[in-house]
Amino acid sequence: MTVLYEDNHLLLVSKAPGEIVQGDKTGDTTLADTARAYIKEKYHKPGEVFLGLPHRLDRPVGGVVVLARTSKALTRMTTLFRDGKVRKTYYAVVARMDGEADAQWHTLEHYLTRNERQNKSYAHATERPGSKRAVLDYRRVADGERYSLLEIRLHTGRHHQIRCQLAAIGHPIKGDLKYGAPRSNPDGSISLHARSVSFEHPVSHVQVDVSAPWPQAEPWPSLVGALAGVSPSE
Repeated sequence: MTVLYEDNHLLLVSKAPGEIVQGDKTGDTTLADTARAYIKEKYHKPGEVFLGLPHRLDRPVGGVVVLARTSKALTRMTTLFRDGKVRKTYYAVVARMDGEADAQWHTLEHYLTRNERQNKSYAHATERPGSKRAVLDYRRVADGERYSLLEIRLHTGRHHQIRCQLAAIGHPIKGDLKYGAPRSNPDGSISLHARSVSFEHPVSHVQVDVSAPWPQAEPWPSLVGALAGVSPSE
């Protein structure tokens, strides 16, 4: 866990792929546990430390996570996420696409259904019973010999949305076996990075713009270094 921003109400950190945000059946130490211990030690907090989770990142995904240090911040940040007032920018590595990177934005719209037993979502072109509308924009910003780098902006926040929608157009994320990638990454991660968040602070109302460091494992450095003459969005 790397701290990116903190004040009395919020703690923004960079989560490593493989870290779990909140507890599950594995019983592994969570990002929330680590953050509570950090706050307790740094601020000499007696007793239990409050920490709220207004959003999540999948375990194999790295990048920015927003944590709330007060109940007021938790309630308000949850509302900001729900109402689409947090601008989230992701980057994904997929098998190289045909043609050349042109940095033109494209919109994907699907209706997703979720299979709880499989912990997996399925994309449909039309609405189905129990489905939820999912919309994202993506642009191709860099190419390597074998991979392309996509910048992604979410309009909705559905279960496994980016993973599912990219797989639906034939471009599963590198390492994402669940959604059709041919092989896993050595560290068990998938090549999806929650690069940045931008929002109006729910209490102080100052603008907060935070970016997580780029992943260091290849092909990330090569692709980031070849950003098609396009300035990545922050």
